[in-house]
Amino acid sequence: MQKKQNKKQGERLTALLPYLIALTSGILMGLTVAPVGAWFLAWIAIVPLWVLVVTSAKGKNQFPPAFLWGIGYHGVALFWITGIHPMTWLGVPWLPSLAITLFCWGFISVLGGVFVTSWAAVMVRLGGRKSWLRVLIGTAVWCGLESLWSAGPLWWSSLAYTQSPHNLVIVHLGQLSGPNTVTAAIVAVNGLIAEGWTNRQDAKSAKISSMSSAPLRFVNEYWIIATGLLITLHLIGFILYSRPIVQPPEAALKVGIVQGNIPNRLLRSSEGFRRAQENYTNGYLTLADQGVDAVLTPEGALPIFQRNLMQTALVAAVKKKGVVAWIGAFGERGDSYTISLFTFNNKGEIVSRYDKSKLVPLGEYIPFEGILGGIIQRLSPLDAHQVPGSANQIFDTPFGRAIASICYESAFPEQFRRQAAAGGQFILSSSNDAHYTASMPFQHHAQDIMRAIETDRWSARATNTGYSAFVDPHGRTLWISGYNTYETHADTIYRRQTQTLYVRWNDWLTPLLLICSGGAWLVTQFRDPNKISN
Repeated sequence: MQKKQNKKQGERLTALLPYLIALTSGILMGLTVAPVGAWFLAWIAIVPLWVLVVTSAKGKNQFPPAFLWGIGYHGVALFWITGIHPMTWLGVPWLPSLAITLFCWGFISVLGGVFVTSWAAVMVRLGGRKSWLRVLIGTAVWCGLESLWSAGPLWWSSLAYTQSPHNLVIVHLGQLSGPNTVTAAIVAVNGLIAEGWTNRQDAKSAKISSMSSAPLRFVNEYWIIATGLLITLHLIGFILYSRPIVQPPEAALKVGIVQGNIPNRLLRSSEGFRRAQENYTNGYLTLADQGVDAVLTPEGALPIFQRNLMQTALVAAVKKKGVVAWIGAFGERGDSYTISLFTFNNKGEIVSRYDKSKLVPLGEYIPFEGILGGIIQRLSPLDAHQVPGSANQIFDTPFGRAIASICYESAFPEQFRRQAAAGGQFILSSSNDAHYTASMPFQHHAQDIMRAIETDRWSARATNTGYSAFVDPHGRTLWISGYNTYETHADTIYRRQTQTLYVRWNDWLTPLLLICSGGAWLVTQFRDPNKISN
């Protein structure tokens, strides 16, 4: 009797093992980004998932492990979302605030699970095909799904950002075809390692290894190719990373950053506005006296509408000092408003405006407003009338055309690529991450580093509470602020008109991978549609 019970317990543990392995490996992938930053795990964390999906392709249990892997990765990587709780500063009671927070975190985690499950479904369809073809198609489909997801409003955790800011050499592959180049590298290396493992297990189970050395040589080929690919890709990245940055004196631009450090809970109060005016005006005056060419402020530095900006002490200081300023405030569009960045010239006049075009769902707009608007507004006073800016904006300044980004837009590389292709010469990133823990703004900084590398541009990043920074075109952080501190800092960036392959041709790699993998699959089907080979 005891033996039977032990056997049943063993069977249960065996049945649960794939789920535990998948969830654990997904969590390991989530640890690659801040606050842990174990970027090297990305090169092996997909291997257990790949092996589980391929080896169970003929069974019925391949999808739950894939779903758990996706939840593990995206749930851990995006755990900072829970930092929005409590939203009592918005007037949301504690329990509704917790409900909204858990819904947001749970929804994005489940969406990540659906993403990986979709990838697994394709891999299952190819489960009986050749290993090299599985690697090609698995890589292509993962990149294709990331492209599809990033075209929507909810996007952040690309596999590529697991390497930023710690592995800048590999991030330079983004200059070739954007972040999907890095994603493809990670998936391909994981796939080759996994295929080597599955072939080794097949060889053992068939007892081939004891009869001939050929299977071992065959198995080792995958690991040798994986190692060679990893080294080659890093060598290509190193060549791109090692190129000198031309810094002609006439292209220099000395930019000052003011990090106002105004807690969000105060921003909408009279005390918060008073402190914002004082901190940003004093910071501007300090930097102007240091001889900067322009001053950059964070998203919503002055939480007022454009029509009221001209009466502020900050604009009065601009008129007095004659130093250009980029001021974060609210624009107006009919009965709605935008989160905007305004350029004030040396006369204190508004000469250009950039409106945030990628809004945070629930935080800045209500999806399916006609259906959910009433429900959400009963839980929260979040304004449902904030609207996005145009997707095709340009941002001209007295120093030439800039690439502008406001907060959440840092996760969308196409925003930067398009503006660089349109003549943007340097990046101005303006953000307010004050309602999250420190891991979120550090991930945000990592996103901005990727955008600087992909477009080959210098970047100035101003935030409300941190981390503000200056980044060069190789992604090296020249200066980074503290967190939850008031700071001013000036540094020199350079205007550039270079165009990377990514800026010129967009993401050409993903369509190429999809076409090649689809063509290869059709060829194998045509040649031998009934044969299953590995």
